[in-house]
This record gives sequence, C-alpha cells and structure tokens, in this order.
Amino acid sequence: MRLDKFIAKSTELSKHDVLHSIHQGEVNVNGVVVTKEAQQVHENNQILLKGVRLQPRPFRYLLMHKPAGTICSNIDEAYPSLFNGLEIEKRSELHIVGRLDADTTGLVLMTDDGRWSFNITRPTNACCKVYRVTLSQALSDERAKEISAQFAQGIQLQGERQLTLPATLQVIAPKDVLLTLTEGKFHQVKRMFAAVGNRVMALHREQIGTVRLDVELGQWRYLTPHEVQSFVSA
Repeated sequence: MRLDKFIAKSTELSKHDVLHSIHQGEVNVNGVVVTKEAQQVHENNQILLKGVRLQPRPFRYLLMHKPAGTICSNIDEAYPSLFNGLEIEKRSELHIVGRLDADTTGLVLMTDDGRWSFNITRPTNACCKVYRVTLSQALSDERAKEISAQFAQGIQLQGERQLTLPATLQVIAPKDVLLTLTEGKFHQVKRMFAAVGNRVMALHREQIGTVRLDVELGQWRYLTPHEVQSFVSA
C-alpha cells in the first residue's frame, strides 16, 4: 500500500494534510523518516506520525445489486454513480472489483483492499462469473448445443488475437441462458453472442466465485468472513 493511502486509512486527515505531514518529515517508517508519499509500506511496518504509531482501519468488503442506468465509478458521469446508493463513511476509498456496463444489472463487489481485489481479477486465478443473458433470438436445442460446444472450445472475438477461454452455457429457456466465464474481456458476453449471430438484450450477473447475489435491486451488504476468505484461498 502507498504510504499516503496508509496514513489516510489510519487517520481522519485530509489528503492535503497527509501530503503535508509526509513532506514535512513527520512520518517515520521502521525508524527511517520518509518524505515520499508513493513509498510502498505494509500493515506490519512500524509507521509513526509525529511519534504516534498508526493502525489502519479494517478493510471493508461489500456486495451490491447494481441497477441499470448506473455506472461503476466513484463519481457521476454520463450516468449516476453506483456509489450514490451506498450509505457508508469514506465511500470514496472503495473501488469496484470487476465493473459492469451501465445497462447491466447484478452482483458487484466493492472493497478498499487492493490485494484482495487483484486476487479476484488476476487472470491466472480463473475466478468464475455467472451471467444471466436474455437473447434476441430463441435457441433451438440443436443451435444451443452448437453454441455451447463453440463456447467450450473458445471463440474468436473481433479485434482479439487469442480465443476466449472455455465458457459454459446453460439454457434456461429459448431466449434465456446462463453463461459462466473465467475471464473479463471488454463487453465479452455481448461480443461472444454477436460472434455466433445473436444479440444480448439484457445482461445480469448472478455470481462471482461462490458468492451469489442475495439482496434486492439497489441494496447492499457486507460480505461474511467466509465469503471474503473464499477469494483469498481460490
């Protein structure tokens, strides 16, 4: 973690005051005065501010049911920020783990623990994401088997050199399917179905790893310790 972020997480100081304290030589890391805010530190380091040892606040881990017409950003842009529905202190310190498009609904994870979120999004960890997809064209049994086989082998997306990683397709109804991915390319679900001649009309993320969406639209909750740990040990 950067030194300035560690101090901000351990005190009530503003960003300006944090930088001022660092530049004035008021911060000591393991017995050495540090004046560079970008220096990497660890929670186990002895970090003093004006002689007082700092202890960071516990990390926070949340899930939220994202409504359509919101964006996964800390600030409003073309659409309102998802964070507007989050009544929590210091919400600006949180970030989204795996973003969704403005028109996509469903499960979003949030945290202020960068290592934890990296563990989820790192491609080599192959964290599963399950999406419920509404299609424009109904799938016959035969066509569903063809597409399922294509997705299982990996398909070529426009503008991509490599095939997609194997994905699993489960048909719920002729126009309603579940798609399980272990990667997160740009607009991947929509591009995959476009590549097989269909169009995504609605997209909803139901699950990440073993964590399933279980709150109402627009609502949020903290993850349980078991849910948090499930991504660490994945």
